[in-house]
Amino acid sequence: MAQEVRGVIAPGKNEPVRIETILVPDPGPGEAVVKIQACGVCHTDLHYKQGGINDDFPFLLGHEAAGVVEAVGEGVSEVAPGDFVVLNWRAVCGQCRACLRGRPHYCFNTHNAKQKMTLKDGTELSPALGIGAFAEKTLVAAGQCTKVDPAVSPAVAGLLGCGVMAGIGAAINTGGVGRGDSVAVIGCGGVGDAAIAGSRLAGAARIIAVDVDDRKLEMARGMGATHTVNSRTTDPVEAIRELTGGFGADVVIEAVGRPETYEQAFYARDLAGTVVLVGVPTPDMKIELPLLDVFGRGGALKSSWYGDCLPSRDFPMLIDLHQQGRLDLGAFVTETIGLGDVEKAFERMHAGDVLRSVVVF
Repeated sequence: MAQEVRGVIAPGKNEPVRIETILVPDPGPGEAVVKIQACGVCHTDLHYKQGGINDDFPFLLGHEAAGVVEAVGEGVSEVAPGDFVVLNWRAVCGQCRACLRGRPHYCFNTHNAKQKMTLKDGTELSPALGIGAFAEKTLVAAGQCTKVDPAVSPAVAGLLGCGVMAGIGAAINTGGVGRGDSVAVIGCGGVGDAAIAGSRLAGAARIIAVDVDDRKLEMARGMGATHTVNSRTTDPVEAIRELTGGFGADVVIEAVGRPETYEQAFYARDLAGTVVLVGVPTPDMKIELPLLDVFGRGGALKSSWYGDCLPSRDFPMLIDLHQQGRLDLGAFVTETIGLGDVEKAFERMHAGDVLRSVVVF
């Protein structure tokens, strides 16, 4: 029998979010119901609210979450009721051509729950990134549940479900940052700061944070940036080159998702350097670069989906590093809030006042 829970929905493009009663069905084959304990307010949820992802309203928002498995459907063996899990939005299939080649982090057939959560009147909801965790309980594919140590705070663990993993993975998995490298990160929100933290973990010698907001640059220093550049007043390309002996950075991570910042990243890298795009552009954005410059500079131009992570491998590892004191996940949590504060959290995010607001249930 379906359960009635409270959840935050985005009813229409740019409309204020509101709390509604959500019907969560019993889990079917391959599915799990998870009681949510904490969920971060991520910029991707704001993109959904603004219609920047698609127009499949109403959305059940929230995806950066941790909680406890309450029930599982037929055939589920990877998790069981009572397991503490971080939710991920790329449940690998194990059977597509990427998985069969030993590259499950590139899985081309990731999946979500087959059943739909609804409003009381039967209106089907589109869960953000197949999760929908601004709710007391949610229905997901069992493969979207990654078991981690239950000793860690849910408010901290949930951040691995999206932004922190995206940033750390962009540096380590996609960018291949290594010992002694120089790294520049353009855009110092939650994902950018996670890329800075990941670069420090990887042993980068010089980490240059670039943003237009001095408050964010100060936070970036706390995450491991060795140098900061305010691109509102300084040409970031020239500044990055000056800080790297005139050459440019070995790896430049673009965490904004705009053509102008991507172009800055392209020209701020060293010859044979790597550009990683982890910021999410909108469908209308385009970029034009001289093809000769693409050829002549060599190196690699990459995009990073979810930090090219494999949740079953990376989530427990990062939790371990946090518990060892080597990765301060708590530094990303600016505030904890209630379910009714999500709209205000979006406003604070847009104003640059927070790294992460986290809804705690």
